[in-house]
Amino acid sequence: MNIDRSSPENTGVTPKRASIKDVARLANVSHSTVSRALRGSPLVKRRTAELIQRIADERGYCVSAVARSLVTSKTNTIGVVVTTISDPFVAEVVAGIEDVANEREYSVFLANSNADPDREMRVVRQFEERRVDGIVVTSSRVGALYMPMLTRMGVPIVLLNNQHPTGFAHSVMIDNLDASRQLVRYLIELGHRRIAYIGDRFGRQSDTERFGGYRAALDETDISFQPDLVAHGNGKPEGGEDGMRALLALGEPPTAVFCYNDMTALGALRTARGMGLSVPGDVSLAGFDDIQLAGYFDPPLTTVRQPTRQMGRLAMETLLALFADPAPEHNIRLRGELIVRQSTAPPKVAHLTAR
Repeated sequence: MNIDRSSPENTGVTPKRASIKDVARLANVSHSTVSRALRGSPLVKRRTAELIQRIADERGYCVSAVARSLVTSKTNTIGVVVTTISDPFVAEVVAGIEDVANEREYSVFLANSNADPDREMRVVRQFEERRVDGIVVTSSRVGALYMPMLTRMGVPIVLLNNQHPTGFAHSVMIDNLDASRQLVRYLIELGHRRIAYIGDRFGRQSDTERFGGYRAALDETDISFQPDLVAHGNGKPEGGEDGMRALLALGEPPTAVFCYNDMTALGALRTARGMGLSVPGDVSLAGFDDIQLAGYFDPPLTTVRQPTRQMGRLAMETLLALFADPAPEHNIRLRGELIVRQSTAPPKVAHLTAR
């Protein structure tokens, strides 16, 4: 039996992947024509482009991202820093970023900051070392500290739901104050007067603004603010449990509770149920974000809907706009939408005239 020892199948040697030179030689065109054809350039005739694509497919040629980045000084990659990938809010935002990134043929690198400002800064520096073209940071606790880094790096950074009180050049945010004011006014219109707030103890800007909306709604309707009706959680269910437990231990507990976010509301709901209370019969409950699970709570949760996927898309579109024109400022502020479900209802008659 004759064996062709030069055949890769017989020697176990993996065939060498074709280069752009090989494709150009086989198609009898220049290297630049191959490059343009594989990018879909209209400058290459259709028949020539089809021939080049067929040869590239048959010979296993693919464009080297590294080589392309050396020529164009672009990597077509985006870095995204998130607080935690387990947060349903973050998952929707990232989906929006990836929607636009995929449409424009950008790859997305994802990194977790665990809400640690020092780690957040380290991750951004690592993205710089990877030579990403732009960076999106969600729920940033560093905020304006990025300004010196931005100047030095020359890489566009967009903050999404910036948690630093100082403004940043490029950001996408929801109008937290207006949205929370809408929600609390709705609770007041139901007849509630003892309305509590379970916030976030980490000093986030979003918490400050949502608390500001809570206070504004009370002030507008001449309801006295009572500090004992404010508790502090950690933005997670366990924080909501602790905050609700403290509020329900008051001599005159609240008839309605507004929570910093839906995850806090989930914990508050569990505590109320554990103490034998009915929601909304004994106490109404509202959250913020409208995560996908909010409509599946028992009862379904009244909340403020953040257009999370749209926010992700806008953050990515802002980066793309900055690539084309490095404008001095891109600030986008979106309105939230009040979503009324079964976790809120008028208070019991005994509370209607309470002040």
